[in-house]
Amino acid sequence: MYLVGAGPGDPGLMTRRSLELIAQADAILYDRLIPPGALEAARPDAELRYVGKRPGETALAQEEINALLVKLARGGKTVVRLKGGDPFVFGRGGEEAEALAAARVPFGVVPGVTAGVAASAYAGIPVTHRDSASAVAFVTGHEDPAKRDGTLDWEALARFPGTLVLYMGIRSLGSIAERLVSAGRDPDEPAAVVERGTLPGQRTVTAPLARIAERAAEATVQPPAITVVGPVSGLHETLAWVERRPLHGQVVAVTRARAQASGLAARLAALGAEVVETPAIRIQPRPLDPGLAERIGEYSLVCLTSPNGARLLLDGLRDSRELAGVAVAAIGPGTAAELKRRGVRADIVPERSVAEALVEELEAVPVEGRRVLLARAAEARELLPDALRARGAQVDVEALYDTVVEPLSEEQREALGHATYVTFTSSSTVRFLLEAGGTPPEAARIVSIGPITSAAARDRGLTVHVEARRHDVDGLVDAILEDAAR
Repeated sequence: MYLVGAGPGDPGLMTRRSLELIAQADAILYDRLIPPGALEAARPDAELRYVGKRPGETALAQEEINALLVKLARGGKTVVRLKGGDPFVFGRGGEEAEALAAARVPFGVVPGVTAGVAASAYAGIPVTHRDSASAVAFVTGHEDPAKRDGTLDWEALARFPGTLVLYMGIRSLGSIAERLVSAGRDPDEPAAVVERGTLPGQRTVTAPLARIAERAAEATVQPPAITVVGPVSGLHETLAWVERRPLHGQVVAVTRARAQASGLAARLAALGAEVVETPAIRIQPRPLDPGLAERIGEYSLVCLTSPNGARLLLDGLRDSRELAGVAVAAIGPGTAAELKRRGVRADIVPERSVAEALVEELEAVPVEGRRVLLARAAEARELLPDALRARGAQVDVEALYDTVVEPLSEEQREALGHATYVTFTSSSTVRFLLEAGGTPPEAARIVSIGPITSAAARDRGLTVHVEARRHDVDGLVDAILEDAAR
């Protein structure tokens, strides 16, 4: 039995130990504020149960959660109780540990990065500072300051010589600030509210303590949020880094196949974007001709027209050295990069990732009377094989995979509706997104990886606002950055 902290929201702040336990667990009881994708590593047969609490709504009472943890652990299961932040910092982990101890159930605790430290850091606010804060106090904001029998000593907090970090206090912020000022805290002391700290939609609102509640209300700040009171809050304007990333505030939909989406999604997220993965297509490999590895050396030229084709062809060979002595042509930088990653350097790489550009590059390569292998998707344009045959080449086309539609869930369609940018990395992503029920919002800017994809989008009635000059993922990202900078 493990009480596990999942961190403040950014999946990158989850600990290695937390991910290991999630992957091993028979049962996972999880809260509302765990990071996006935190359960992706869970086993397919693991029991996943939501036991979180929303304002005004509770899935299970705390006593029921305690009893369920004991029951599951006694049943011989490996149980993970997954909590946002740290289980022992305003996470009721102490109560659950007490219940397990009383039932003589062995347990372990995996700390997590707590929001009071992480959200502050992501907002450019160090909770301690040699010049202005030698101490920090973490305080629950749930307790009503007007309560006479409360456990918090507001007078002592007003005198506290350091930073106050308030959790869960947005709805009571006005009365909290009033009570602190009334008890002697400087009304002009800097304060900050950090909404959705460490997540792509993070916002920071600053004001003097006496006005912070009013300012947060004007900005319609919503939970989850923390409030930081103290001179260090004044460093936000100087040290803020998350909210200055070039794509902060942008919601970018990635429509490429799930297996390929992670690299693009990671690039965009690192630049501050909130990434919505709406994989409109799925790559379905076809069985590779078992004799292809034996005869690959008979070809004088092998042409690869996508990173998927490069990957699947090399997966089917015994060794990349099978291509020794064979000229290798890649349709563009993205395909060439996949080949390089697998130990193969492409001999021919046009600057533009379109068949027309590859045909032009191959004009200097003798092909008459020679065998050429074209490894590609089952459904593709015939421009390249036709051009090679017209020059006298003996062309074999090896269909390595099918591109099939990936139906979108209701949640994915809803998320797509919030996108400020919708990216298309191939003509099939355009066609299949629309066939899967995905409709880019009218206000979203459509971003295409190249002219063929742009033409497919226009044929489907979409307006292409941005087209990458370099027809690969790096070029697509650069195009979004340039557009957002305008």
